[in-house]
Amino acid sequence: MPKPRLLFMGTPEFAVPSLKMLIDAGYPVVGVATQPDKPKGRGRRLQASPIKELAEENGLLVLQPERVRDDAFLQIFRGLNPDLVVVAAFGQILPVEILERPKLGCINVHPSLLPKYRGAAPLNWTLIRGEKTTGVTIMMMDAGVDTGDIILQEETTVGEGETCDCLHDRLAKMGANLLLKTIRQIEQGTATRTPQDHHQATFAPRLKKEDGRIDWGKDAVDIVNFIRGLSATPGAYTYLDGKVFRIFKAIAESGVVVEKRGAIGPPTQRGLPVAAGAGYVYLQNVQLEGKNRMGIQDFLRGYPFKSHARLG
Repeated sequence: MPKPRLLFMGTPEFAVPSLKMLIDAGYPVVGVATQPDKPKGRGRRLQASPIKELAEENGLLVLQPERVRDDAFLQIFRGLNPDLVVVAAFGQILPVEILERPKLGCINVHPSLLPKYRGAAPLNWTLIRGEKTTGVTIMMMDAGVDTGDIILQEETTVGEGETCDCLHDRLAKMGANLLLKTIRQIEQGTATRTPQDHHQATFAPRLKKEDGRIDWGKDAVDIVNFIRGLSATPGAYTYLDGKVFRIFKAIAESGVVVEKRGAIGPPTQRGLPVAAGAGYVYLQNVQLEGKNRMGIQDFLRGYPFKSHARLG
């Protein structure tokens, strides 16, 4: 039996292992849809998505619709006539035709254990809320946002101190492996579908840069989880002497705090202590506005703190 013809839809680094896995497994990818090139950097030069780069390296047809709902794209979609659509962090809501026209359906690689953390930023919110476990779900897509039937899930433990960047890379690889297993089950007719319990759903809305400001009145553990969840994008930040001070890595210490919130203490081997609402946050990896990102000891060698300095 010939392998199903696939249309892959994805954009960022998270989707790269999934597309590579399908290419390496010999699946006929009839096209790759990804977001249009975006201006990046100081020069605002157009930059291709990671998925576009991978697709072009492998000689695949690349489609970059501004809106997948537009008839121009839908006509191309009808002509490609894929058996199965595979979606991994594409970045647009799909119309019903794309969801329902392929004979094998439309499946999605989602980095959470659905129905928990539906939405655009599941990785971030998993860490912000201090979850101890997470995972990957392959679901059959429907017209809702991450509401489709679950085909397969795989769970993993969140590492102590693990940041969003590290968790992202782990789940991207897990998702690719689980995707391949799912497609093989679909081919063999053995895939099962389990409806989600919508009463158990939680949500993970997109985070903007301005959402990253640290509230030093919160518990130290909550602040560190917040830093982990936003590292490195969109980034947790505070202010130091009127400049944006980004924090990428920190550890928490519970205890009674007598200093004002945001007060900076003497450096220790654990890092630079900052007083929180309850406990201390030890900064370990930072970046001051206009400077490079660096470990806290390197930063302290070049930045003399004033007495009674505070963040925020």
